[in-house]
Amino acid sequence: MRLVDSHCHLIYEGLAERQDEVLDNARARGVTAFLNISTRQREWSDVIAVAERNADVWASVGVHPHEADAHPDLGAAALVEAAQHPRVIAIGECGLDYFYDKSDRAAQRDRFQAHIEAARATGLPLVVHTRDAEDDTATMLEAAVAEGGVRGVLHCFTGSADLARKALDLGFFISLSGIVTFKNARDLQDTAKQIPLDRLLVETDAPFLAPVPNRGKTCEPAFVVDTAAFVAGLREEGPEMLADATSANFYRLFNRAAPVSA
Repeated sequence: MRLVDSHCHLIYEGLAERQDEVLDNARARGVTAFLNISTRQREWSDVIAVAERNADVWASVGVHPHEADAHPDLGAAALVEAAQHPRVIAIGECGLDYFYDKSDRAAQRDRFQAHIEAARATGLPLVVHTRDAEDDTATMLEAAVAEGGVRGVLHCFTGSADLARKALDLGFFISLSGIVTFKNARDLQDTAKQIPLDRLLVETDAPFLAPVPNRGKTCEPAFVVDTAAFVAGLREEGPEMLADATSANFYRLFNRAAPVSA
């Protein structure tokens, strides 16, 4: 089985101290590519450096909505410049989070718009974080897609079925994390069954959100195998079919990336 972890944080505590081991653990379970995600501007060089050292690791450049207040001057130009590096394949993670409200909501929207503009300028897909901000997220993405040149994925999806439908209608992909394996995630599990196979991705968001049967542990990219197996069973699809489809979807969306030859 060959899988891709479409969203992980390899420079975060819990993974950074044993990065080589973590990557080897995942490779041993059939994970063939990793998208290493940034959430602050100061992380960009470190995230890219991991991708430079590992042919199967790719990088993103972005600022999480929690960090919007800490990046008041971030505009599209800085993102576009950083995205010129050949190992950068995505803009994000970015978006809106009204659950924690760690940054001013207007600042979140401004930073999100900068990412949208950078995605349009570079042709790279957006990696979108959204929590308790469905209306504003949908409104901003609808406007962006209407203007043209914007595509992407709603990562670690936990939203409503309505938001999933809106995202799919806009041509976006939806990525499922270990949350889908949790017992209290019934609504998400129902939504997961309805996502077209050609729009589905899987991820860990490591070191967070370890899936069953690893709950309570530091999440690793290797655990994407467990999430994928659960989703395949949920959807009554063969694990190999789901692995092949989600891997193909990754390279179709993040088309600056290319599979590493075996």
